[in-house]
Amino acid sequence: MSAQENTAAPHRISGLTLDEANLVRLNADIDHERRVAIFDLLEENYFEPVGSPGGPYRLHLLISDNRLVFDVRRDDDSPLGKVMLALSPFRRIVKDYFQICDSYFDAIKHAPPSRIEAIDMGRRGLHNDGAVLLRERLAGKISVDENTSRRLFTLICVLHIRA
Repeated sequence: MSAQENTAAPHRISGLTLDEANLVRLNADIDHERRVAIFDLLEENYFEPVGSPGGPYRLHLLISDNRLVFDVRRDDDSPLGKVMLALSPFRRIVKDYFQICDSYFDAIKHAPPSRIEAIDMGRRGLHNDGAVLLRERLAGKISVDENTSRRLFTLICVLHIRA
């Protein structure tokens, strides 16, 4: 899944690819969330690998050998480096996030607005927790802002989906 280029600032992701080998056919709701996260990420983000002179960067996100891999490249696609994070710290929050998303997508079909709002507040809270965890795990390796970490967390969740 490639996203188009945006090169307005030096410390930013201008292109993004998710690992095709690990992606499964997504339902419409999840596919929409993925597309929105990629679009929003490329429109506005802050992404600065520690020690890098500047971007923009192309990012390939994948899961390999039970690790989350940030394959960072220069805008000309030449390798800059890889940051690998253990998946285990993310497993519980991703599982909880999937469960509450299932509840949310089910609720929007037939639940009263107050119930939908309550579930959505919980969903946003877990999403924020995942984004904070991601920033903590990337500390000292890659600096990202809050919105970038939220969008990247969404994409990490998509990579966790198995057939």
